Amino acid sequence: MKVTEKDVKYIAALSRLEISESEMPKFTEQFNQILNYADILEKVDTTGIEPTFSILPLYNVLREDEPRPGVTHEEALENAPAVHNDGFKVPRVIE
Repeated sequence: MKVTEKDVKYIAALSRLEISESEMPKFTEQFNQILNYADILEKVDTTGIEPTFSILPLYNVLREDEPRPGVTHEEALENAPAVHNDGFKVPRVIE
């Protein structure tokens, strides 16, 4: 498949990109190179190869979920700029 400058203009419009006339031949050639490479990959024999989303073995690297002591109520309010009714006092947003 050969990409033309008309195709590049259309793709640029869809992508909301501005491509100058001087850049048009460069982008046209790059699109054609990408499509040529895709044609090469299409010819590779993949018989017997299972589809996969990763070539590396996957394992869970997360730690075990263990309960730990949290912050006490007093510690939480310790650095509050203002306290009201035993909670954080914040400026009124709605008038």
